[in-house]
Amino acid sequence: MKVDGKHFRSIWRERDGWSVCAIDQRRLPHEFVVARLTSCEDAAVAIRDMLVRGAPLIGATAAYGMALAMREDASDAGLKRAYDTLVVARPTAINLKWALDEMRASLAPIDPVERAEAAYARADEIVEQDVEINRGIAGNGLKLIEASVTRKKPGETVNVLTHCNAGWLATVDWGTATAPIYLAHERGIKIHVWVDETRPRNQGASLTAWELGHHGVPHTVIPDNTGGHLMQHGMVDLAIVGTDRVAANGDVCNKIGTYLKALAAHDNNVPFYVALPSPTIDFAVNDGIRDIPIEQRSGAEVTDMTGRTADGRLETVRIVPEGSPVANYAFDVTPARLVTGLITERGVLKPDRASLAAAFPERVAAAAE
Repeated sequence: MKVDGKHFRSIWRERDGWSVCAIDQRRLPHEFVVARLTSCEDAAVAIRDMLVRGAPLIGATAAYGMALAMREDASDAGLKRAYDTLVVARPTAINLKWALDEMRASLAPIDPVERAEAAYARADEIVEQDVEINRGIAGNGLKLIEASVTRKKPGETVNVLTHCNAGWLATVDWGTATAPIYLAHERGIKIHVWVDETRPRNQGASLTAWELGHHGVPHTVIPDNTGGHLMQHGMVDLAIVGTDRVAANGDVCNKIGTYLKALAAHDNNVPFYVALPSPTIDFAVNDGIRDIPIEQRSGAEVTDMTGRTADGRLETVRIVPEGSPVANYAFDVTPARLVTGLITERGVLKPDRASLAAAFPERVAAAAE
């Protein structure tokens, strides 16, 4: 997508052909900084410390991490060590394990002498696959936005609410939840996005607002607790969010607070859609509420906030009293009954086992192996 008119992806191979560049999302929205990854450990730290974040981008970064590892040590022991290092970097996003399993399966049968070149080639394929998947999500989600246009008076704006960042910064390009929004904007549809700030890391206010603004999409940042009020007053036409993992039964795991938005949408008859690439579906998990591990992150994400002062300095301040305990659950699970539909590259699906399995039989087979 575009940053001030110039096309960027969130991650790419450097001109030297082997090192990897990624936008450092910890520095946004105040500074646009590109980080250079030169080792498997660099990739693991980037994932763990949220230099990169978003399930699809985490998978792409892990794939490149494996390639960087093979450049250093392409032996069977090196392959195992790289896999073990990366797979524990983030526990919830299933795309991480999916990408690593893909890399390991393609590299294990190959002579170690040829593994580095093959690893970069497979990682490039995973990256390009993510872009194509998200283009498919854009086209299928666009139909839902167009349907909203037909229900409005001529010239009225379609209002979409989203949560956290499921934009191009969370993928390689286009995004998941934002992909239909960007396509609608490019097609000339009058669209406006309500952007949840998304505490505690403020990915909505810091990332979604930043990318929408730089791409020229009208938007408004709102406190997390505002969405229900907007829905009650007819100010939201549909909600579109992303996800880090979808269980076989259609339960959706996403950034903490998503469940509350789904409840508000259900109570106000607002369609609630989840946009996801197929690698995010985990057919090995039958019940999302019971079986998806919920990551608990550092309490500092809740107690501290970083921002730019009036004189231009970046400062981190504490907003919680010293000594007060803090809980920081990073995700929650929205039950399938609250989801209107799943926007995938193969269409908008019902959030149930039969529909997911019929659309992605190869994922079912992979989970059974």
